[in-house]
Amino acid sequence: MNTATAVQQLPQLDESTYRKRRRSRAIHDDITSLWFLLPILALFVALFLIPLLRTLYYSFTDFNGYSMDMHWVGLENYRKVFTDSSTLQGLGFTILYAVVVMTGVTVLAIPLAAVLNRKFVGRNFVRSIFFFFSVPSLAIMGMVWKYIFSPMKTGVANSVLSLIGIDPIPWLSNNALAKFCVIFIAIWAQIGWHATLYLAFLQAIPSDLYEQATVDGANKLQQFVHITLPQLTPGIVTSTFLLMSGGLKVYDLPYTMTKGGPGYSTYTVTQSIIQQGIGQSQYGIGSALAVLFFIATGIVVFLQISFSNLISRRFQ
Repeated sequence: MNTATAVQQLPQLDESTYRKRRRSRAIHDDITSLWFLLPILALFVALFLIPLLRTLYYSFTDFNGYSMDMHWVGLENYRKVFTDSSTLQGLGFTILYAVVVMTGVTVLAIPLAAVLNRKFVGRNFVRSIFFFFSVPSLAIMGMVWKYIFSPMKTGVANSVLSLIGIDPIPWLSNNALAKFCVIFIAIWAQIGWHATLYLAFLQAIPSDLYEQATVDGANKLQQFVHITLPQLTPGIVTSTFLLMSGGLKVYDLPYTMTKGGPGYSTYTVTQSIIQQGIGQSQYGIGSALAVLFFIATGIVVFLQISFSNLISRRFQ
């Protein structure tokens, strides 16, 4: 029997049988993939979905965190949240902090990354110095800068100012100055890390683009606007997302510097959730605030990502 005869004798599959086999193979591949996803799904359900549903349930009760003898109170906890002046002030400062820090870090980190991308003596040392600022936690930063910005005469900043005849400045005892100090330290502490992120994207830009632009007569500013910024768009999207999400849930820096004061000028939503829910055993109100904050954060992050994607498509 030759090869041609053997091929002719092979069973020919009709279209329906072929489709069934492809479908069964696809189902088998999906089941196999599902087994690999099960550990991740289990962690997601155990560490996120179940706590979220429990928090949603507690927000409609008067649960105090100790006794399971709770009562259904409906929307009463949500009414208290919207009528609590301290919570509203905390929400206002949290949004202000997130927006200003995101804008300030982005505006300063991109030029810094462009400078660090140039060749100069001691470049690696300078890069490591800027990155080192982001290594300590914001809580440690807050404790150190609380001493520096102390409104007393013994504070480091006021001691330096006294040498040139300037009276002590109430850095952390004035509402506006306290907000400025907290936001200033947040921007200062995060510039180095985000500049390093942008530096990685800058180093991935082909040098041929700049050489061609130079031949065409483009100056440095035109090259930065038409080459560098479009190539940095993915990095900008990532950086702004991290800054916005981190800024909305900030707690450590304002708390260690000012404890939320003076008054409630640097009070944050996260601090309100912790103090009311855990500190005052008002888990129902704390849960309601957490649910509202979760929804608000999701909306803000969604809008921020949508806006970033629009900009990304604009430069593609």
